[in-house]
Amino acid sequence: MCAAWWAGTMAAMAATVGLIRIDGPIGPATASYIERAIGEAQEAGDECLVVQLDTPGGLLESTKEIVQAFYASKVPVVVYVAPEGANAGSAGCFITLAAHVAAMAPNTSIGAAHPVALNPMGGGQQTDDVMKQKLENFAASYIEAIARKRGRNVEWARAAVRESASITSEKARELNVIEIIARDLADLLQQLDGRSVEGRTLETAGAEVREIPMILRERLFQRLWRPEVIFILMLVAIYGIIGELSNPGAIFPGVVGAIALILVLYMASVLPINLAGVALIVLAVILFIADVFAPSHGVLTVGGVVSFLLGSLMLFKGVEPGFRLSWAYILPGAVVTTAFFVWVVAKGLRAQWLPVRVGRESMIGLQTTALTPIDAHGGRVFVEGEYWNAVSDEPVQEGARVEVVAVEGLTLKVRPLPGQKPV
Repeated sequence: MCAAWWAGTMAAMAATVGLIRIDGPIGPATASYIERAIGEAQEAGDECLVVQLDTPGGLLESTKEIVQAFYASKVPVVVYVAPEGANAGSAGCFITLAAHVAAMAPNTSIGAAHPVALNPMGGGQQTDDVMKQKLENFAASYIEAIARKRGRNVEWARAAVRESASITSEKARELNVIEIIARDLADLLQQLDGRSVEGRTLETAGAEVREIPMILRERLFQRLWRPEVIFILMLVAIYGIIGELSNPGAIFPGVVGAIALILVLYMASVLPINLAGVALIVLAVILFIADVFAPSHGVLTVGGVVSFLLGSLMLFKGVEPGFRLSWAYILPGAVVTTAFFVWVVAKGLRAQWLPVRVGRESMIGLQTTALTPIDAHGGRVFVEGEYWNAVSDEPVQEGARVEVVAVEGLTLKVRPLPGQKPV
């Protein structure tokens, strides 16, 4: 009997539990992190993997990847909405319901899983309404399937999508949305101990918690796949490409702008971007450039600022709260962009229309005095500190004032100024 007790004690002491923490919007990096953590927990022989969750929501595609990873996992996955005050909103609700065991800390909430999305191609209000209805129907059926598979409250799951229902942890346990309310991680492991999950009895009381951190690549992508990063990269692309066009030969701005543009296109394939917002930002750029040449007295620039602000606001309109662009980025972006076009681009474009001030072409239009008679066969003038051969279609007498009209090799083509006496 003592030997059996000792063996059981040693087994409990040797037990390990994997732990990851998700704090923020659900995106591609989050899905990659969770999938990798499940694999590591399986290889390490952990009793279970605890996913401590606090999220306002996220991308539906990433949520689907996480749910599929939960379904395929050979190690029990426990989603623990914590610490106190945390929320499993929207995508977090799907993820919590998909876990083998769903747990929440006191004073936390779950729900509001109504899909928030737009039709990125535009097409009118009717098209948007149809797309929203289709997306809502899909989300409702998807969360119902999840709740039914895990034996949880299907009716409430449907209401979380269609009515944006949200409840506290206490109410969630009462309605069979979750199984456990735990004060902290130690309390959670104590309550998990002895629970049968997928035919496996968990031995988690006193187990060693082994935290699985994000690797560098995941941390980098977690920071990059953000609306503010796309917004900044979009501005860099605009500044770089327009800067190169307004100052040909600079090269560096064009290279940086092209790289930024490629990154924006790549990231836009993952994060939903409203094309109407992009169109307004492009219109703002056109108005800024047009104001350089049109005598609008700044009206076009004002229109460009308004268009830029509206486009920035609409760029990520209709996505989950965690993927919306804040005024803290929009206002500085508008100010910097306006200054860039008013001062940098405007000066560069105007400089290209100025008369040439260096080289032979700069001599065209200069006036001087004929040193000798000039005709179609030749003559001499003194221009810019040098003696030049000169020809003229009209005969010019010595001492007459002439104007340079062309440079042909080492010879200037001139014409007599009005009022000169003919030869």
